[in-house]
Amino acid sequence: MAEENKAPAKKTETGKMQKFLNWCKALPKRIARPFKNMYYELKKVSWPSKRKLIIYSVTVLVFMLAMGVIIGLLDMGASALVKLLVL
Repeated sequence: MAEENKAPAKKTETGKMQKFLNWCKALPKRIARPFKNMYYELKKVSWPSKRKLIIYSVTVLVFMLAMGVIIGLLDMGASALVKLLVL
């Protein structure tokens, strides 16, 4: 009965060590897997042509400029209103 108790304890220690070693061996593959998946997904993407990319970029820049002017005007108006109310 004493021998039966000792045998599982050694197997458990060996099992834990083997499990840890297997985990360490598999770590590089587990780290690389998301990058490989990302690479394959990016190959499936339909990228815009150079002309469309330029058009989209100009559209975004014009929109940002327009929103900047609108927000700036609203800010100046709010500042003028606060100055009138405070003074």
